[in-house]
Amino acid sequence: MKAPLQLKKKLLASVIATAVVAIGAAPSTAWSQSAYATLRGKAPANAQVTAFNPATGTTRRTIASVDGSYTLTGLQPGTYQVDAGPGTQQTVTLTVASTATLDLTAGGQAPSAANATTLGGVTVSATTLQEVKTPEVGGTISLHQIDTIPQISRNFLEFADTVPGMIFQVDSNGNTTLRGGAQNKSSTNVYIDGVGQKSYVKEGGISGQIGSQGNPFPQLAIGEYKVITSNYKAEYDQISSAAVTAQTKSGTNEFHGEVFGRYTNDSFRAKTPAEEKANRKTSSKEKEYGFALGGPIIQNKMHFFMTYEAKRFNTPITVVPDPNATAGVPYLPADVAAQLGPANLPFEENLYFGKIDWEPTDRDRFELSAQIRKEKQVGGVGGVDAASAKYNTKNDDKRYVLRWQHSGEAYFNELLLTHEDAFNAPVAANIGNGSIYTYANGTSDPTIIHVGSANPLATQNKGQKGPSIQDDLTFNDLQWHGDHVVKTGVKLKDITLKAADAQDINPQFFYNVTSAGPGAIPYKAFFTKPVTGLGLSPTVTTKAKQFGIYVQDDWAVNDKLTLNLGVRWDYEKNPAYTGFVTPQNVIDAFNSQDPSAPAGQTYAQSLALGGINVNDYISNGHNRKNYKGEWQPRLGFSYDIDGDEAHVIHGGVGRAYDRNLFDYLQLETTKAALPQFTVNFRDPTTGACYRNASPCFDWNPSYLNGLPNLQSLLQASNAGTEVDLLNNHLKAPHSDQFSIGMSNRIGDWQTDATVARVLTYDGFAFTLGNRYPNGDFFQNGSQPWGHPVPGFGALIIGNNGIQTRSTQFLLSVDKPYTRESGWGATFAYTFTSAKQNRDINEHYSFDEATVGNYPFIDSNAAPRHRLVATGVIDGPWDITMSAKLTLATPTPGNTIACYWTYTYPTGSHCTPAAGTPQATGRFLMGGKVFGYRDVDFQATKDFNLGHGITLYGRFDVLNVFNFRNYSDLIFNAGPNPGQLSTVYNPAGNITFVPRTFKFEVGMKF
Repeated sequence: MKAPLQLKKKLLASVIATAVVAIGAAPSTAWSQSAYATLRGKAPANAQVTAFNPATGTTRRTIASVDGSYTLTGLQPGTYQVDAGPGTQQTVTLTVASTATLDLTAGGQAPSAANATTLGGVTVSATTLQEVKTPEVGGTISLHQIDTIPQISRNFLEFADTVPGMIFQVDSNGNTTLRGGAQNKSSTNVYIDGVGQKSYVKEGGISGQIGSQGNPFPQLAIGEYKVITSNYKAEYDQISSAAVTAQTKSGTNEFHGEVFGRYTNDSFRAKTPAEEKANRKTSSKEKEYGFALGGPIIQNKMHFFMTYEAKRFNTPITVVPDPNATAGVPYLPADVAAQLGPANLPFEENLYFGKIDWEPTDRDRFELSAQIRKEKQVGGVGGVDAASAKYNTKNDDKRYVLRWQHSGEAYFNELLLTHEDAFNAPVAANIGNGSIYTYANGTSDPTIIHVGSANPLATQNKGQKGPSIQDDLTFNDLQWHGDHVVKTGVKLKDITLKAADAQDINPQFFYNVTSAGPGAIPYKAFFTKPVTGLGLSPTVTTKAKQFGIYVQDDWAVNDKLTLNLGVRWDYEKNPAYTGFVTPQNVIDAFNSQDPSAPAGQTYAQSLALGGINVNDYISNGHNRKNYKGEWQPRLGFSYDIDGDEAHVIHGGVGRAYDRNLFDYLQLETTKAALPQFTVNFRDPTTGACYRNASPCFDWNPSYLNGLPNLQSLLQASNAGTEVDLLNNHLKAPHSDQFSIGMSNRIGDWQTDATVARVLTYDGFAFTLGNRYPNGDFFQNGSQPWGHPVPGFGALIIGNNGIQTRSTQFLLSVDKPYTRESGWGATFAYTFTSAKQNRDINEHYSFDEATVGNYPFIDSNAAPRHRLVATGVIDGPWDITMSAKLTLATPTPGNTIACYWTYTYPTGSHCTPAAGTPQATGRFLMGGKVFGYRDVDFQATKDFNLGHGITLYGRFDVLNVFNFRNYSDLIFNAGPNPGQLSTVYNPAGNITFVPRTFKFEVGMKF
């Protein structure tokens, strides 16, 4: 029932007032990847085909060809009345980023009826058209799934793991990540209304999502989204793994709104393993609240939609020593040991989104939207880092979009103007000395705990800012041996990238802990010392320009065979990289006598004996070129066996390029301006530095009394200054993707089984450039850390080289929810066989001479087996219940295994190795085979007040059975090569949460 206008106006005022009160009480890339839908099929020859959206008044038209084929493109996802003349009208719902088929000929077969809800909130009797004739591997997340599936956070990406091949994870810090296949999180991209959210500077894939408990976008604003794990079309760029394309809600011809509040605290959760060991529970709480409102400005012409969501968290975390250093815990000073155990991480976030759409004609649509994300959070706590060493992060992201869509009968054009401003700025909470307590374990010194103040590298300011323009033109009425929809686009982006990598504060002192307690003096110190007089700046700012062009042909050869043929080319100009000039004093040092080599042998010659040509890394500001080889063919097919979309074979091959993160590229500049030094201190008893490290100095207690005293050790010397250099011929990382599969419709069920092979190349990594005088990287099992660049410190060189190889079997079984049936279910099973030559979470690779020397080992990106199942049912008394089950075998861990009685051909006693921990649990039947188990439950009770107003109460129970999903691993190498024991640390952190109850109340109208 529709609410009277006067009542709705009152509700509108109430919602706004509620939001204002809530806000007042609270503490204080853009490319166009299609989110719109395409409808194609058969109609009477030369008939006018019309699609009308009754919720918004949108009308789109085209003329069928002489053979009756038609295509309507540029349709906003939603419900349409489609007709091609008397007797042909059908009401259908189109999903996001889809191409659907609809027969409008008289007597043509209509899809089976279902009850669908448009993205704007108007419910009509309609058929949801499923996209099945596509080579893309993935699936669509509906609004009903978003509203009903149990959820730990209001991050809309959490539901992506109901698509095979995807993993959404909440780590022990409460930070959320999304990863596709066996690649790292930086290789993903999310497109909201066609606007890419890519992070060019920091890791995480999505701008602002590195080390954050927050959400990239308000969930109330998301209508639905599509997840593509591989073989996307040529319009998708800056990506090498998964693509998520989401459509936001829009206002309709009726006012609709929602307000909600969600809460939990430590009283409603079980203890973490660390809390059980400490016999105390850390105070924690979570508050989430917000509202959404949409409606008409001018009936059938102009609408608005706006939303606000907030988070206020205090997340429990555990400070725990490195597993290889636990033996040193009993010998810590009491005040230091007291900082081990439970801690917490305060966090707050405010998300805003607003959109106005205007359709002055049935050919034109204008949209103006803005999204704003503001976060404050504590970081640097957990693992070996105590709360005293924390840092405070300000994380802001602003994006503005102006869009003009113009449709003709045979074409559709979209012009997109955007501007983004995204910065992440952590700052050390305490100023002073940091103390790092380590425990000797063989040749390594793992950390027991870090206290005092954050590392100087923790204070940063990194981000991206600038405009872009893109135009996409689609021709939808081309015939040649079938029907073609050809889309082509060009883009230009002018983006300012900024990176301040450290600040000149907080020296870090290292203490060796033995059974006698910590050493009386630190054995080394780490600190910064700015370079003066050379005009260098510790902040790098560069004007990067990005250009891309593509063409895509969706070719319906006949009613069974569809080909998707595309190619794109991308190019990026990065002056910070190409214009860098290697300091002359570094070049002189390369060409100077190697102090450890025979007379007349320069350091460059020693490096050459070890396979390093310094000329590959010395830049004069003119000898570097931006990579121009990003050609990306993308080819796919689908074959509808019977022509009725019941059984479709699909497959594809394609290449996709990503980006080298600016966070890596800027280091050769920032480290030259604000060098980082490590100095070692002589033991007064032995007169030697720990492990004979250099440079070696006598200890003076004044070094603890101010950073300038420590910096005075070096005076004008560059001794200990790290030299970072990049290869002059860097490429962008890319993936090659192959898939073959089959989808089937069996009654109300849709299934898909696909085998996907993804190979990635040219991942970026820093390696140690130092070499012994004869070119060796290992001598007597030791690396040449004591042979730095003459007069400087270690040589760190950046190259391409990280690779992954994965094969996945992806099985999905879905029964979409319909109002008539009252239930829905999804099953997503993923089998993964993946190997890599470097931990996907690392970009420093110091354990071998080059990345090419690393062996391929089991990937730590994904478990061998993973199952995600969801179910929802309409119960009695207006109660909706749902559940989610996630099961996974243990995920391998990557480490360096050392066998001291064996020497590898490289000269090392150690080798990169993968170990899969022993499974910790069973589920219902069988033995202990799982490393991750989770069952979640949700129930919502609606109270219909009449006049279109509904109050609701909801509760979620997360991890119902309180399974311990441990995340920290302990590795123990045996006496012989290949013997590696890997177990979970039962006193360490967990993934996800202990059993937790969350309560929510809200109102919809």
